[in-house]
Amino acid sequence: MRFLITGGAGFLGSTLANQLAHDGHTVQVLDDLSNGRREHLEPGIQFTQGDVNNVPLLWSLLQDVDCVYHLAARVSVAQSILYPRDYNAVNVGGTVSLMEAVRATGVRRVILASSGAIYGVQTEQPVHEADFPRPDSPYAVSKWAAEQYVQTIGALSGIETVVLRIFNAYGPRQSLPASHAPVVPRFLYQVLTGGSVVIFGDGRQTRDFVYVTDVVAGLVNAAASKAAVGQIFNIGSGQETSLTQLIEAISSVTGQSITPVYNQEKSGGVQRLVADITPARMALGFQPHVSLTDGLRRLLVEDERFKRDKE
Repeated sequence: MRFLITGGAGFLGSTLANQLAHDGHTVQVLDDLSNGRREHLEPGIQFTQGDVNNVPLLWSLLQDVDCVYHLAARVSVAQSILYPRDYNAVNVGGTVSLMEAVRATGVRRVILASSGAIYGVQTEQPVHEADFPRPDSPYAVSKWAAEQYVQTIGALSGIETVVLRIFNAYGPRQSLPASHAPVVPRFLYQVLTGGSVVIFGDGRQTRDFVYVTDVVAGLVNAAASKAAVGQIFNIGSGQETSLTQLIEAISSVTGQSITPVYNQEKSGGVQRLVADITPARMALGFQPHVSLTDGLRRLLVEDERFKRDKE
């Protein structure tokens, strides 16, 4: 098959692009490199630096493409609170631009990488795809809006669409910015460099941590599944892990004693969030294989930042 991946030089996109290329598919990547790196892509993957809102550019890239993975997005919850207009322009506007270009060029299927963040505070856990979203940040609002545009334009135009709500993905090459870094690489880096591990809230808040190769397996399967068309699926581990338990797991794999600092004046986000992945199992054959402990061990081996610091 011929694939285009928007945001394909990022953490998740590059892992997906490399897997598809390894499987023998033709892969094109569009990325503005605001958060991705071209060198993460294997040789043979066609790369274009550009903006997902550039519709003429999209027209040229979508010729003869069978399926688009739409991963291009701004992803920081904290930054979205400061810059909601930017998040709307990229996450919502970019999605609409892509769907217009897909409609004009006759691409058969679009797979949207959405987020478990759209659920917000729910009274019951695990969360199900039928639960009404309660987004609590501009980022979550933008991803929910993107879902609506993809499904609505897809239904009106005869485009096959699949939406995957991805939970707390982690793995090698994940971005580690100075502020608001994702929790797994942030904690691991702080431990290995002798820094203080700061937990916002009381540490009992839970998340669903899912290793990047498991997420990619779900994305790959979404391109071929007939049962997935027009549907939304949670992609997570299905395991509920508190931040305190995450610290304990990091301590175990690194051999480091950790005494976290708790900052209870700053919100740690929703108290509980874990995915029901039963529909994804049934329609996509999705089955997570990497436990949190094994995933952390892989990070120590495969991510140069952690190997160097560990030594």
